Amino acid sequence: MAVNRMLPTEEAEDLIALVRDLADQELATRVEQHESAEAYPEGLFAILSKAGLLSLPYPEEYGGGCQPYEVYLQVLEELAARWAAVAVATSVHTLACHPLNAFGTDTQKQRWLPDMLAGGLVGGYSLSEPQAGSDAASLTCKAEHTEAGYRITGTKAWITHGGKADFYALFARVSPGSGGISCFLAPGAVDGLSFGAPERKMGLQGIPTVSAYWDGALLDADRLIGSEGQGLQIAFSALDSGRLGIAACATGLAQAALEAAVAYANERTTFGRKIIDHQGLGFLLADMVAVVDSARATYLDAARRRDAGLPFGRQASVAKLIATDAAMKVTTDAVQVLGGYGYTRDFPVERYMREAKIMQIFEGTNQIQRLVISRSLTH
Repeated sequence: MAVNRMLPTEEAEDLIALVRDLADQELATRVEQHESAEAYPEGLFAILSKAGLLSLPYPEEYGGGCQPYEVYLQVLEELAARWAAVAVATSVHTLACHPLNAFGTDTQKQRWLPDMLAGGLVGGYSLSEPQAGSDAASLTCKAEHTEAGYRITGTKAWITHGGKADFYALFARVSPGSGGISCFLAPGAVDGLSFGAPERKMGLQGIPTVSAYWDGALLDADRLIGSEGQGLQIAFSALDSGRLGIAACATGLAQAALEAAVAYANERTTFGRKIIDHQGLGFLLADMVAVVDSARATYLDAARRRDAGLPFGRQASVAKLIATDAAMKVTTDAVQVLGGYGYTRDFPVERYMREAKIMQIFEGTNQIQRLVISRSLTH
């Protein structure tokens, strides 16, 4: 039940076909093993990088794919339909590259961006702290001035790919000085940086989520992205695009759950008929289709606004809200369609349901999305 996509160019159609083949070969064949064992897929992101999938929306001059967001997000959806954790990590990597690409100097971009985009490196996004999730303005991680740069001290939390990433978009409060939150391009390994044990999560277990402990680690002055005190502007700018990434991942997850439910309903029989032919179940599946199609249309609308250079912050929040709620509903309904079998690990729908829950939480909870949307209505 492959999605019949409307893509802007023949090149984009070829890209999606390539992604589907790669995802079927490299993701779908490994997901159950790695998720059940909570084992990191060593070497997989090098394969994705070699295929150009870690750099799609970025400039060609720095090794990017120069693809519109409309296309990039559909690539994420295809990845998520096979392995949600890998798709989310890919979205986070794209998010981690945004500060340098959008706010870095030409010298900084020429120095670091090519390796970040096409050099096989994987990035993490280090904004949240134990006491500061949705409330980014209350960060306490410190960046103290030194003769050569900055000394970082504090704890960061909920880092996708933490301990595995090669670099991090790190946000810390500069002192003494402006006192404002600032953004740094931090290396993945430096003296004074350590990581906690992976969180024991409900889902997305193949990719670690950890806390980072900065104990006086030193960063060179040229690791500052933008100006001191500009960190929240940079963070929020990146998060608008990141929310679209999560919306696409959620849609892919919902699509996978829908396909599993439809396949089962076409095979299972009761009272002498396929269960899909029973109106009660057929209508449930029809509602699932409507929800998935609506989620896809919503994130594509926001992406096209972004590609056209139009404001898209509100639309990104709408897409994240709609798509992640859709994923939760569709995965729950898929378990219902499979009945008792849906509650077992013999079928993937129970994993889909567990994976869907976090998508309503990260990149800003859906309550925060409602706050963003409601504030956009004030004059």
